[in-house]
Amino acid sequence: MARLPSLNALRAFEAAARLGRMTLAAEELAVTHGAVSHQIKTLEDQLGCKLLDGPRNRLALTESGKRLLPVLTSAFEQIGRGVADISPSGSRFLDVSCLGTLTMRWLIPRMHRFQSEHPTIEVRLTTDDGPVDFSRRLFDVAIRVGRGDWPADAQVTSLFSEHVGPVLSPNLLAPGGRSGSGDLRQLPKLHTQTRLWAWEDWISRTSSTDVSLDGQKFEHFYFALEAATAGLGVAIAPWELVIDDIKAGRLVAPLGFVESGQSYVALSRQGRKSPTTQFVRWLEAEAKLMPTPLHTKPVGR
Repeated sequence: MARLPSLNALRAFEAAARLGRMTLAAEELAVTHGAVSHQIKTLEDQLGCKLLDGPRNRLALTESGKRLLPVLTSAFEQIGRGVADISPSGSRFLDVSCLGTLTMRWLIPRMHRFQSEHPTIEVRLTTDDGPVDFSRRLFDVAIRVGRGDWPADAQVTSLFSEHVGPVLSPNLLAPGGRSGSGDLRQLPKLHTQTRLWAWEDWISRTSSTDVSLDGQKFEHFYFALEAATAGLGVAIAPWELVIDDIKAGRLVAPLGFVESGQSYVALSRQGRKSPTTQFVRWLEAEAKLMPTPLHTKPVGR
């Protein structure tokens, strides 16, 4: 067997590559930023190749890093599972895979309620929007959005239907606080690489006409929403992801929301264990607390 590099170095690289920032990796591993950087540099020296490129706040995987990351993530997940299986019942782990923007905008702001109800269950979150394959990935629950094409081996729990609509900073509203489709037509549109079809789909569903799609594109949906909050333009957003922003007055939705045809679900393994059942039931309860979306009639002329 080939001699393995330091386990700490491998763990530091896996966390930094998965989270995209050394600062976040340091927080997860409860070490300093410098320690993570040193461990990764040591690992690269031992392997004789670069694994990460770019500034510390926007790391990019090299080809070697892309090949190594999924192997390490899977290995550490298996180790974690093995440790959890023999740990005392008073300490339980639950691995949850969730869409990145949903994690930040909906799940994390509500997680304190689950932790209060189940203090002995430690939830470990991973952001991911890829296909769910329980035979290859060891997470317990995956929260996804789609049109119903879910894995045959997954237990599917419906959470809520998705509703979408244009959102923007209140600073971009016309005098008097109202904005119509004509006003929106004159504002820059914000797009995201993961939903390039969002504006066209909304236009089709609302029978809107003469809406220019000129504007900026962002790599992640979260960035587009931040740009909308900053007043850079108008984004098409799911009601479920901007509820808190609208309540706080950071965003407004003058044209309301319409159904997108997609639904959010919790996918879990068949024959799931008690912590998984408790978490899925909590997700269902939180979904039922969702306020009714602001609906609108077609705005086209």
